[in-house]
Amino acid sequence: MKKIILVRHAKSYWGNQSLSDFDRPLNKRGKSDAPFMGKILKEKSVKPDLIISSPARRAKKTAMVIADKIGYPEKKIIFDEELYEATSNNILKVLKLVDEVYQTVILFGHNPGLTLLNNFISNNYIDNIPTCGVVAMEFDKEWIELDKNSCTQLFFEYPKLYK
Repeated sequence: MKKIILVRHAKSYWGNQSLSDFDRPLNKRGKSDAPFMGKILKEKSVKPDLIISSPARRAKKTAMVIADKIGYPEKKIIFDEELYEATSNNILKVLKLVDEVYQTVILFGHNPGLTLLNNFISNNYIDNIPTCGVVAMEFDKEWIELDKNSCTQLFFEYPKLYK
């Protein structure tokens, strides 16, 4: 069984209006939520074969912090421009291109694309994946065959469940 884990970036800082959307960093809560969710993924024994992330600063930092917590080498993270401001269709295209050698993939990105993708490929509807929210799914086909309702949700975790 293949596994897909969708992670929305942690909470970002909006205090500096001169920064572009792409360059917004994590805020204080985001800086504490990312390692916390990394710890949750480690407790769930999540061991990705591949991590792909949006290159936006907030997504990139979330990916690096969580990768560190679960023991995935930061230098092996792939930063894909296609994931910044991506529609659910664009995210799906990225996933369909994953090589068959990879069984477990974590993808870091943004809303509304991640929530819409979950609601297309998963058997479980979610109103909204909150910041630093994590949705894990599995399916028994090739990556290219990802399609409507092709995945079974394993878990949906987010920081406010614990606070």
